[in-house]
Amino acid sequence: MTSNTPSTNIDFLYLSEPEMVEAGVTDIARCVDVMEETLVLLADGDYMMAGLKSNSHGAMITFPEKPEFPGMPADGPDRRFMAMPAYLGGRFNGTGVKWYGSNAENRKSGLPRSIHVFVLNDTVTGAPKAIMSANLLSAYRTGAVPGVGVKHLAKADASSVAIIGPGVMGKTILDAAISQRPITTVKIKGRSAGSTESFTEWAKSTYPEVSFEIVDSIEEACKDTDIVIAATTTDAAGPEAFPYFPREILSPGALLLLPAAARFDDELVTDPSTRLVVDYDGLYDAWNEEYGTEVAYRLLGIPGNRWWDMIESGDLAKDATSQMGDIAAGRAPGRANDEEIILYSVGGMPVEDVAWATDIYDTAKSKGLGTSLNLWESPVLA
Repeated sequence: MTSNTPSTNIDFLYLSEPEMVEAGVTDIARCVDVMEETLVLLADGDYMMAGLKSNSHGAMITFPEKPEFPGMPADGPDRRFMAMPAYLGGRFNGTGVKWYGSNAENRKSGLPRSIHVFVLNDTVTGAPKAIMSANLLSAYRTGAVPGVGVKHLAKADASSVAIIGPGVMGKTILDAAISQRPITTVKIKGRSAGSTESFTEWAKSTYPEVSFEIVDSIEEACKDTDIVIAATTTDAAGPEAFPYFPREILSPGALLLLPAAARFDDELVTDPSTRLVVDYDGLYDAWNEEYGTEVAYRLLGIPGNRWWDMIESGDLAKDATSQMGDIAAGRAPGRANDEEIILYSVGGMPVEDVAWATDIYDTAKSKGLGTSLNLWESPVLA
């Protein structure tokens, strides 16, 4: 006789990094399609994130420069802990949180600067469905969101890319660009010879059919280039030290992918012939609310924060920016012509992690990947 009593047993799936790879986490073209869906759902409003307006990037712990207590870490480059929770609707109907610790000193030990895990939850019960290794999850969704911009905003015959700031983010954004356009040449401008040469060696071995060239200046990188990737981390010295892109060095029809620090003249930003695109309006509104006017751009370096400052000051019209999700959904126009310069600001949001995690989880389940772990068969307290 079958019991009608519901089961209280909760099992969840643990997925290691090799299992995430087997489930497709590095499939950048697939990730671009998933991020396109995500940005449309954001523009539709079918999501929730943290914060009073449900638009927050996440909650962060930092440390004082001179801790008062023994054992408390001191502040340092990229030293923080961060939790990024979100719900995303549509076919994903998923909830989860990315949790990571970050410390630039990790690199001396051969570790990534940030170490990520992702917890995917059942949206109805709150029970965990999976705990995943998430460094690749995070890196590939970070590259794929600019890739949606390449899909919809780059010239159809775009064949050249410039990377300002070669690193992990530059790798996955380049992957995304190559998945969407017939890229034949790439110029690389880095801060140090070591990181630049290491990136170039990776790029040549990964894409032997593409020509790679190390250049000495941003101007040389941008000359006659269709897609420019600004992937340099923010500088403590503020906007004056951010990579600078004056109009005269940008080629007609250039698409600039801006997920990191970059500086532009206000005259370029306010010029009606320049197209301004953001991943999602609400993110920049939340950042300005959390950090304050002008502070968010100084701390984060992302150009969309500067545009929000200009909107608040009245130097830029409120309708001057378009959301990528509206463009992807056909509610806003894409590229107008092959002469139009387009600036695409990307901030990164936890809904993107939820989407990619859900897609990878479903694949892992279908392939029988991962280790099933038991939370409880019946809770001690209920």
